[in-house]
Amino acid sequence: MEELIADALVAYENTQGLDPDRLAEFGRAYREQGHLTRDQLYEIAYESSTRSAYHVESNPPERCREVTGNVRLVDGDFSKVQLLTGLSGFKAPTASCVLTALDPERHAVVDTRVWASLARLGYLDGRKESFDAADYVTMIEPIREIAGETGYSVDDVGYALFAYDVEEREGTLH
Repeated sequence: MEELIADALVAYENTQGLDPDRLAEFGRAYREQGHLTRDQLYEIAYESSTRSAYHVESNPPERCREVTGNVRLVDGDFSKVQLLTGLSGFKAPTASCVLTALDPERHAVVDTRVWASLARLGYLDGRKESFDAADYVTMIEPIREIAGETGYSVDDVGYALFAYDVEEREGTLH
């Protein structure tokens, strides 16, 4: 598994996946400010899913600060994702970006490709095209397990699983 993760992380640079350095910048701002602004959330959403990012602008700015501030105070992955998905423009994959920015040692960016890789590797069953907070919990548990076994950070395992699907998938994504 270590070799798979190492090779896939190298391959990640050639994907159209989220820029980990850009996400880390948002994470630094999040930790310094104690919250994210609507503009910052829009930028994260745009990086994650350009088509639905415009929905973020319908959130009142104070609600964005309140929700992202509260995420830092709440225990439990399900609760954190559930809070973030209460904002317009945020489903579990985009919420995972916010959580990964905040705490890359505990969280990973997840999507259809990550689910597919986990299924291909025998951690999950079936295909999945949309995700909720419970699905995030389902994915993050094996991602953390792989991180613990390989010594890679949780966020790096997520990026590697994304790239692994890019390399292994035959046909279209959906």
